[in-house]
Amino acid sequence: MRDTSRFAELVESSAGPITVTKNGYSKFVVMRSEDYDRMEAELARARLMGRIALAERERNDGLAKDAFESLASIEAKYGL
Repeated sequence: MRDTSRFAELVESSAGPITVTKNGYSKFVVMRSEDYDRMEAELARARLMGRIALAERERNDGLAKDAFESLASIEAKYGL
């Protein structure tokens, strides 16, 4: 690529990611940094919500234990 400033303008003005191809095959995707940051935040939120949902299912299924009871059990078991 010889005209990087033109390419940067294209990326900045784009409403979404731009796929760069070589010989007809996708090589990489370019997007504005603020779009990437937003996407990363959305993915992190989705992962967090998934973990919360799993924890709630485990609690509802009786798989969760009280932290203080668990610590007391460990202390008693190992004489701590």
